[in-house]
Amino acid sequence: MTTAETVLFGLHVHYRQAYLADAYDEFPTVERRPDNPEHPVGIVRVAVEEGKAHLITGLHTGPVGFSVTVADEDPGADTDGYEDIVEISFLAQSESLRIAEWSGEGDHLLPELPSGPGWYRLRYHAVNMDEGANVNSLATGDAVVDRYLLQIWPQPESPSRVVKSTSHQLAYWCGVD
Repeated sequence: MTTAETVLFGLHVHYRQAYLADAYDEFPTVERRPDNPEHPVGIVRVAVEEGKAHLITGLHTGPVGFSVTVADEDPGADTDGYEDIVEISFLAQSESLRIAEWSGEGDHLLPELPSGPGWYRLRYHAVNMDEGANVNSLATGDAVVDRYLLQIWPQPESPSRVVKSTSHQLAYWCGVD
């Protein structure tokens, strides 16, 4: 039986960016990470040696819907509820992670990782990325346009993959290096 904990929050993005990082590290760098040329997934990039992941959104600036599920095994992709889904391996440096907003304005602590530091799988889901890109900017308090779900569970390192791709944004980011 899978044990999972989900947190939901509003995430304020700038420059289409947010970060997954150690809960106690300094603020993550804002450099765009290179994608894996053999298995590009575009909208999530990891810095394995640093234990950080760079997450891309459709909206340039403003609020997006965001949820994170931390589970002890693969919780299964939500292929019906999301338009784009990608997976990538992530080496956690500690059992405590956060989602950090681009400018350091906000941190969102996540449930503790079930297996402590080590290899995990990240599955990043997106819906309405194209609409978010078209809207470009929203003010705080505006209704969100694009939403994201990040799932995290223990899994040995394995190749990145695109599970589902329907948006122009995902196609664009898979081609950018």
